[in-house]
Amino acid sequence: MGPRGRTDGPIASTATAAILGAMRTEGVRRLVVVSAAPVGPVPDGDSFLNRHIVLPGISALLKDLYADLRAMEQAMADSLIEWTAIRPPKLVNKPLTRRYRTVIGSNVARGYTISRADVAHAMLAAIGDPVTIRRAIGIAY
Repeated sequence: MGPRGRTDGPIASTATAAILGAMRTEGVRRLVVVSAAPVGPVPDGDSFLNRHIVLPGISALLKDLYADLRAMEQAMADSLIEWTAIRPPKLVNKPLTRRYRTVIGSNVARGYTISRADVAHAMLAAIGDPVTIRRAIGIAY
């Protein structure tokens, strides 16, 4: 779930608050969500273009969306649940490859795109991986 446009919102943080409440009520412990690369830190070794032009430009253009995603991640961090936030860069409609890079706690250096299918694959893999609990995971090709 997410906004249809830049003026919709806040969607992620509002929905996450409701989801966290329902999880507490029902005793569900695990949640894996999609966030976004600009919410995380710029990785060491990232390109000058990405570090100083692309990410700041996108972050400024979509500031409300990223503020909503930061609030979503903060709500999860403040909870007792076992959460994982997957932070992709630009999502593309391409087939599953299973050949992507991930970084725990950061973004992937020089990672510009990832298919929705590969993000879904990583999300399913994270469910059973204890290393990803209460962590954000950068993902990209």
